[in-house]
Amino acid sequence: MIAYPHIDPVLVQIGPVAIRWYGLMYTLTFLLGWPLLKAQARRQALPLEPERLADLLMYALLGVILGGRLGYIFFYQFEYYLANPLAMLRVWEGGMSFHGGLLGVLLAGFLFARQSGVPFLAIGDLLAVVTPMGLFLGRIGNFINGELWGRPTDLPWAMVFPGAGSLPRHPSQLYEAVLEGVLLFVLLWVLGRRPRAPGFLGGVFLMGYGLCRLLVELVREPDAHLGILSLGLTMGQWLSLPMLLLGAALISHSRKS
Repeated sequence: MIAYPHIDPVLVQIGPVAIRWYGLMYTLTFLLGWPLLKAQARRQALPLEPERLADLLMYALLGVILGGRLGYIFFYQFEYYLANPLAMLRVWEGGMSFHGGLLGVLLAGFLFARQSGVPFLAIGDLLAVVTPMGLFLGRIGNFINGELWGRPTDLPWAMVFPGAGSLPRHPSQLYEAVLEGVLLFVLLWVLGRRPRAPGFLGGVFLMGYGLCRLLVELVREPDAHLGILSLGLTMGQWLSLPMLLLGAALISHSRKS
């Protein structure tokens, strides 16, 4: 068993103002995503000036934050937030849904594509290459917050998470950081080095993330108020299945193109 590194979720406290690690991850996503976005736009030969790429990044970040929060509220804890509406604003405490964030980014990308005149599938490919980096940082934020832990295990790298009882558990946040973040980023970055038909990279991202999430959910503790749903699947797995189908459809469409 490995000792869980108790890291204070608050990085800096200045009076009533607190800067949290979780919030810092969003700032790092913007700072690190900017050069990656420019590099991939050059690879895809997209007619977007740096100013327009900055607009796209802001669109995407707003989509992640608003969609992620609303997705968590509606998919996971609708009744709680209905009874505590002010809690919806406490984003720094966690409570974000990737699938909601994905829907938010898709909507933001669609609006940007209409405004810029660049095909939506090309915008999707561009964002797909950069997104795993944000996923990696987000999962590290989850780990620091001590949330979204795994199921009990006796593996040598198991950890006892605060608030999760005395049993050692899978550090599932780190599994996701490696699979959805590092490995998926490397795959997409390598595939994105040569021209691809629009929709291909987006399809690979959707299928890659969907598969990674389906696997990690096998060792991730289900949400206590939801548990295991029909057919023995968790909410995360049910929400990931449409990603696999849509990703396969996009790859098939791009190959035909």
